[in-house]
Amino acid sequence: MSDQALLDLYIQGRREAFEELVLRHQTKLYNYILMMVRQPALAEDIFQETFVKVIRSVREGKYYDDGKFFSWVTRIAHNLIIDHFRREKKMKMISSDNDDAPLTSVAVLAASTEEDMVKNQMLKEVRNLIEHLPFEQREVVIMRIYMDMSFKEIADQTGVSLNTALGRMRYALINLRKMLAQKTKSA
Repeated sequence: MSDQALLDLYIQGRREAFEELVLRHQTKLYNYILMMVRQPALAEDIFQETFVKVIRSVREGKYYDDGKFFSWVTRIAHNLIIDHFRREKKMKMISSDNDDAPLTSVAVLAASTEEDMVKNQMLKEVRNLIEHLPFEQREVVIMRIYMDMSFKEIADQTGVSLNTALGRMRYALINLRKMLAQKTKSA
């Protein structure tokens, strides 16, 4: 059943239809929120607040199906995350004035246990570096890499132009290179 069909059933009074919608999208949405706020309790609060807003909007007839229900829900969550950071004044900036550092590439690792451990450690370190990016840059990286969204979708989702989304990714890569270079020098 499509998301819109489930919404129609919910509007007709069938609560289980909305529960199905939540179950369908909860893992992906919760993971997105958690990656953005990095606090499980806060992620849960924002997740719940997102669906409270969804219910309210659907009941008030403010949602019009365009085949992008999940994008709409993610946009609501995105706005709640932004509101949280604005309230908490946690938006940090990392300057991006040097883009000379080359991107490092990681060779594909074989499936041996030792190599898997190395690969997992590297992925953990990359995720850790991503968490140190400014919010807007971290958001674009997460949407692009972990949620496999196109830059057009990212621009639509975050309410910015395509060029701004591309620029944020560029600065994120620059900052990741800088952090990696600093980490390498200190090791």
